[in-house]
Amino acid sequence: MPGSSGNGSVTRSTLRQQIADALRDEVLAGRLQPGQEFTVKEIAEQYGVSATPVREALVDLSAQGLLDADQHRGFHVHEYSVADYRGIIEARSLVTDGMFIALDRDQDRFPPHDEPRAVAALAGVRRRGEEAQRASLAGDLTVLIGYDLRFWHELGTLFGNPYLADFLHRLRVQSWVCAVQHLRRLSDLRGALWSGHTDLVDALAKRDTRTARAIVASYNEHSLALIERLADE
Repeated sequence: MPGSSGNGSVTRSTLRQQIADALRDEVLAGRLQPGQEFTVKEIAEQYGVSATPVREALVDLSAQGLLDADQHRGFHVHEYSVADYRGIIEARSLVTDGMFIALDRDQDRFPPHDEPRAVAALAGVRRRGEEAQRASLAGDLTVLIGYDLRFWHELGTLFGNPYLADFLHRLRVQSWVCAVQHLRRLSDLRGALWSGHTDLVDALAKRDTRTARAIVASYNEHSLALIERLADE
């Protein structure tokens, strides 16, 4: 029956995404290390599922640049270099600068102050920023990554272009995957992580793209200097 087939497809698609999300979190948590190898069978047994959604999830993560496929052997976690991180930072900067240019040209691209839904959405993004800020100041990397990814994805969505928001999210996931291998070597991250989330939201709420650019530029410089220093140690 068409209905049954549809439910099966949705279930498999959902399982595929759940597995992809779980593996991405394993990488971000440092439990899957750069270069670590595994097979579809191993992951399927670990999660107690069939091979098909696992294979699809691994292909998805490979397309996102988090895994590499080893022909006839399986997959391994992609190994990012500092040069890769530098390139990702540059790409992120180009995307965010494009968002700010679009806002300069059309002030209505960002939520207007008098629309209840827009006000609520902006308040939600600011709450994500507050949580990310608290985690950053406390040096809680795992909590920070979760809120930081949600913060930037929701912030990007406010500009009204879901493709742009999704692309920025992909870049941010890649940058975190690259950074965590260095950051998790530090026993105390308090004061070492960027915490300007609410400042950025406040600047954009005022359509102050000059300040927003300065905040993002400072963030990128701080992040790159930190990872370059840790990579050299």
